[in-house]
Amino acid sequence: MSNKKNIVVFASGTGSNFISIYNQIKKRDINGSIVLLISNNINCLAIDFAKNNNINTYIIDKVKYEESLLQKIESLETDLIVLAGYLKMIPLQIILNYKNRMLNIHPSLLPKFGGKGYYGMNVHKAAIESGDSISGATVHFVNEKYDDGPIIKQEKIKINKNDNAESIAKRILKIEHILLPFVVKAFCEDRILWQDNQPLIIKK
Repeated sequence: MSNKKNIVVFASGTGSNFISIYNQIKKRDINGSIVLLISNNINCLAIDFAKNNNINTYIIDKVKYEESLLQKIESLETDLIVLAGYLKMIPLQIILNYKNRMLNIHPSLLPKFGGKGYYGMNVHKAAIESGDSISGATVHFVNEKYDDGPIIKQEKIKINKNDNAESIAKRILKIEHILLPFVVKAFCEDRILWQDNQPLIIKK
């Protein structure tokens, strides 16, 4: 197995997906190390968790946002960036520098209900209003457009007649906590390959 991958995580809120990755690393199930937690929200719970678990944190400087952020990430010899509930657009230069090395998790079956404005409960309300019978979560590589990068893996849930946006959100979050660490683990083991311009996870 290759050396441990250095992982930088972006989060804006509770950081539950960040925590799910951390827990799998602590169990030595993921061959990586979280070297930094970046947030645009100094009061978010993800920052509190990081500080309590000796993970370095970085609050974005709005004045020198792009330049300082890229310098910080590159200084850590970052192998992988994970967007775990991060609500700001990533600067273009970072996206280009980390092409196919930046993951995002989205609470729908992309390309459905993705793009600008589709985040949080907006996604689940749209799924209900559409009359769809299934929804789910998607992990994809990040490109220059919101929720548009190559899809790596998806998991589905059934939408029941008595479901609402809140109940769907809770069930999808549970599968996110399994799906995202699964893909991070595959990346850290160099098991994401490309076939016909699409990423493919190979088995061990």
